[in-house]
Amino acid sequence: MKKKKQLFETIIHGVFLILGLITVGSVLLITIYLIISGIPAIREIGIIDFLFGTQWKSTDAEPSFGILPFILTSVYGTAGAVVIGVPVGFLTAVYLAKIAPPKIKTLVTGAVGLLAGIPSVVYGLVGMLVLVPGVRVLFNLPDGANLFSAIIVLAIMILPSIINVSVTALESVPKEYEDASLALGATPVETYFKVSVPAAKSGIAAAVVLGVGRAIGEAMAVIMVSGNVANMPSLFQSVRFLTTAVASEMSYSAGLQQQALFSIALVLFLFIMLINATLNFFLKRSKED
Repeated sequence: MKKKKQLFETIIHGVFLILGLITVGSVLLITIYLIISGIPAIREIGIIDFLFGTQWKSTDAEPSFGILPFILTSVYGTAGAVVIGVPVGFLTAVYLAKIAPPKIKTLVTGAVGLLAGIPSVVYGLVGMLVLVPGVRVLFNLPDGANLFSAIIVLAIMILPSIINVSVTALESVPKEYEDASLALGATPVETYFKVSVPAAKSGIAAAVVLGVGRAIGEAMAVIMVSGNVANMPSLFQSVRFLTTAVASEMSYSAGLQQQALFSIALVLFLFIMLINATLNFFLKRSKED
């Protein structure tokens, strides 16, 4: 009986190891493919002209492939979505995990789950039909498809990831921590923000990382509300993100243009890896402190 149990555990460990190796192998294959496909265009265009050029005219007789507008737009758009979405998602998670009555918690949790299941194209469609005209009228603009509209849509789209993961992290905090804080005279609100939140900071940080990844990688919804024009970023001007640059031109690209789009994908991939590595570095540093 003991040998059968050990054999079963060995098989399970082997399955987990194989699945882990498949995951790592998939990431390596994607990385290698992007490098092989993207490096030739960067070499031909020149890394300085490619990364810091301000003109993207891929179909002109004398094309230019500068992606600085796309990089800055992605940075500003992601930062704006995080600034709006993270506080809203975090405070909602605290309310659901610690304060909300059971009926309200069930209702709001169901709504958040529904929000997570809505396809991105539906976000884009609603944004295009409701948000874009509203922004145009509210700010008296010729066109409401701009960076501001994209930020609002992205902020809404990252809420489910932030809320769900943060709620799970907060609910996993041992109740003894809160009981001890309350016994020392702290109020419930002080306990939630000074005891529960610090104890769950690793899970909350993971929620923020997921939200950032969703914001950076979104294409379909953004392309419908941002205007998709290769301008230098301005809050109320039509812009194009790194993701939308690839999505909008890949279907008809060829030659150097197609290679340049693969180079954009490589930059986006490295950009996401850099952000995740930076956030994980600060998270580990805060744990050590």
